[in-house]
Amino acid sequence: MLEPIDSGNGLGEGDLPPIPGKRYFTIGEVSELCGVKPHVLRYWEQEFPQLKPVKRRGNRRYYQRHDVLMVRQIRNLLYDQGFTIGGARQQLSGEGAKHDMDQTHQILRQMRLELEEILQVLRR
Repeated sequence: MLEPIDSGNGLGEGDLPPIPGKRYFTIGEVSELCGVKPHVLRYWEQEFPQLKPVKRRGNRRYYQRHDVLMVRQIRNLLYDQGFTIGGARQQLSGEGAKHDMDQTHQILRQMRLELEEILQVLRR
Protein backbone atom coordinates (compact mmCIF):
# COMPACT_ATOMS: atom_id res chain seq x y z
CA MET A 1 0.00 0.00 0.00
CA LEU A 2 2.85 2.40 0.73
CA GLU A 3 5.25 1.53 -2.06
CA PRO A 4 6.89 4.32 -4.00
CA ILE A 5 6.19 4.57 -7.70
CA ASP A 6 8.42 2.10 -9.50
CA SER A 7 9.52 3.90 -12.62
CA GLY A 8 12.13 1.26 -13.32
CA ASN A 9 15.03 3.51 -12.37
CA GLY A 10 14.84 3.11 -8.58
CA LEU A 11 14.20 6.70 -7.57
CA GLY A 12 16.17 7.63 -4.49
CA GLU A 13 16.26 10.89 -2.59
CA GLY A 14 18.90 12.36 -4.90
CA ASP A 15 17.15 11.10 -8.06
CA LEU A 16 13.99 13.17 -7.62
CA PRO A 17 13.38 15.90 -10.19
CA PRO A 18 13.85 19.55 -9.18
CA ILE A 19 10.77 21.39 -7.95
CA PRO A 20 9.63 23.98 -10.53
CA GLY A 21 9.11 27.59 -9.45
CA LYS A 22 5.32 27.40 -9.41
CA ARG A 23 2.99 28.55 -6.65
CA TYR A 24 0.63 25.55 -6.69
CA PHE A 25 0.96 21.91 -7.75
CA THR A 26 -1.76 19.34 -8.42
CA ILE A 27 -1.71 15.95 -6.73
CA GLY A 28 -0.53 14.38 -10.00
CA GLU A 29 2.40 16.80 -10.24
CA VAL A 30 3.38 16.18 -6.61
CA SER A 31 3.15 12.46 -7.25
CA GLU A 32 5.67 12.76 -10.09
CA LEU A 33 7.93 15.21 -8.23
CA CYS A 34 8.11 12.98 -5.14
CA GLY A 35 7.89 9.47 -6.58
CA VAL A 36 4.77 8.63 -4.56
CA LYS A 37 1.38 7.53 -5.89
CA PRO A 38 -1.61 9.91 -5.45
CA HIS A 39 -3.52 7.52 -3.16
CA VAL A 40 -0.48 7.43 -0.86
CA LEU A 41 -0.43 11.25 -0.75
CA ARG A 42 -4.11 11.28 0.26
CA TYR A 43 -3.37 8.73 2.99
CA TRP A 44 -0.41 10.76 4.28
CA GLU A 45 -2.66 13.84 4.53
CA GLN A 46 -4.68 11.92 7.13
CA GLU A 47 -1.61 10.67 9.02
CA PHE A 48 0.61 13.77 9.06
CA PRO A 49 -0.95 17.00 10.37
CA GLN A 50 1.93 18.98 8.82
CA LEU A 51 0.67 18.07 5.34
CA LYS A 52 -2.30 20.33 4.53
CA PRO A 53 -2.78 21.11 0.84
CA VAL A 54 -5.18 23.91 -0.08
CA LYS A 55 -8.54 22.57 -1.27
CA ARG A 56 -10.44 24.54 -3.89
CA ARG A 57 -13.15 24.00 -6.51
CA GLY A 58 -14.74 20.62 -5.94
CA ASN A 59 -12.24 19.60 -3.24
CA ARG A 60 -9.31 19.64 -5.69
CA ARG A 61 -6.00 19.61 -3.84
CA TYR A 62 -3.36 22.22 -4.53
CA TYR A 63 0.01 21.73 -2.89
CA GLN A 64 2.44 24.59 -2.28
CA ARG A 65 6.22 24.32 -2.41
CA HIS A 66 6.51 23.70 1.35
CA ASP A 67 3.99 20.84 1.00
CA VAL A 68 6.11 19.24 -1.75
CA LEU A 69 9.19 19.53 0.46
CA MET A 70 7.24 17.97 3.36
CA VAL A 71 6.14 15.05 1.13
CA ARG A 72 9.77 14.49 0.14
CA GLN A 73 10.80 14.54 3.79
CA ILE A 74 8.05 12.05 4.73
CA ARG A 75 9.06 9.85 1.79
CA ASN A 76 12.68 9.92 2.94
CA LEU A 77 11.75 8.98 6.51
CA LEU A 78 9.47 6.12 5.46
CA TYR A 79 11.19 4.66 2.41
CA ASP A 80 14.87 5.53 2.81
CA GLN A 81 15.35 5.61 6.60
CA GLY A 82 12.82 2.86 7.39
CA PHE A 83 10.65 4.74 9.88
CA THR A 84 7.11 3.61 10.62
CA ILE A 85 4.25 6.07 10.12
CA GLY A 86 4.21 6.74 13.88
CA GLY A 87 7.97 7.12 14.05
CA ALA A 88 8.01 9.52 11.11
CA ARG A 89 5.19 11.52 12.70
CA GLN A 90 7.22 11.80 15.94
CA GLN A 91 10.34 12.77 14.04
CA LEU A 92 8.49 15.54 12.21
CA SER A 93 6.70 16.79 15.32
CA GLY A 94 10.01 17.43 17.04
CA GLU A 95 10.10 14.60 19.59
CA GLY A 96 12.64 12.76 17.49
CA ALA A 97 14.56 15.97 17.00
CA LYS A 98 14.70 16.53 20.79
CA HIS A 99 16.12 13.03 21.28
CA ASP A 100 18.69 13.66 18.53
CA MET A 101 19.63 16.98 20.15
CA ASP A 102 20.15 15.29 23.53
CA GLN A 103 22.41 12.69 21.91
CA THR A 104 24.33 15.42 20.09
CA HIS A 105 24.90 17.35 23.33
CA GLN A 106 26.13 14.19 25.05
CA ILE A 107 28.56 13.44 22.22
CA LEU A 108 29.83 17.03 22.23
CA ARG A 109 30.43 16.93 26.00
CA GLN A 110 32.38 13.70 25.61
CA MET A 111 34.45 15.13 22.75
CA ARG A 112 35.22 18.24 24.77
CA LEU A 113 36.47 16.15 27.69
CA GLU A 114 38.67 14.10 25.38
CA LEU A 115 40.07 17.25 23.74
CA GLU A 116 40.83 18.78 27.13
CA GLU A 117 42.70 15.59 28.10
CA ILE A 118 44.70 15.73 24.86
CA LEU A 119 45.51 19.38 25.49
CA GLN A 120 46.81 18.54 28.98
CA VAL A 121 49.04 15.80 27.54
CA LEU A 122 50.41 18.19 24.90
CA ARG A 123 51.20 20.88 27.50
CA ARG A 124 53.46 18.51 29.48
